[in-house]
Amino acid sequence: MIIRRARHEDIASIVAIHNDDEFRRSAPESLDALPPEYAAALTEMNADPNNQMWVAEIDGHVVGAFQLTFIRHLMARGALIAQVESVHVASNMRSRGIGEAMMRFAVEEARKRKCLRVQLTSQKRRERAHAFYERMGFTKSHEGMKLYL
Repeated sequence: MIIRRARHEDIASIVAIHNDDEFRRSAPESLDALPPEYAAALTEMNADPNNQMWVAEIDGHVVGAFQLTFIRHLMARGALIAQVESVHVASNMRSRGIGEAMMRFAVEEARKRKCLRVQLTSQKRRERAHAFYERMGFTKSHEGMKLYL
């Protein structure tokens, strides 16, 4: 398995992995004609060293994906924080160490950038994911909130 930056040809695979999620809040998108916003977003992300989309690949197939964003804070003497989002592994590839490898990679990238911490959010109903993150050393330290616009 390799973990690498996402490329435009990976977009359909990434969306398919996200579609294959029992906790989706909306109907999955058709992979036949993805809206151009996906390509535009990945182009923007690839141009920004602080906002990265990564994929896990096995035998030429994308089997997992996550987003890693670096946020500069004013507090804590201007500390850099790593935010991990949208961690997903293809359902037929779960429990094989792919998620763990992706998270270890993200943590190592944060260490390389001398981040103060790595943080993430996870939907409350994702109890298996919470147990996974706790096994990885994450602690439940805050209550998250969102306002959709």
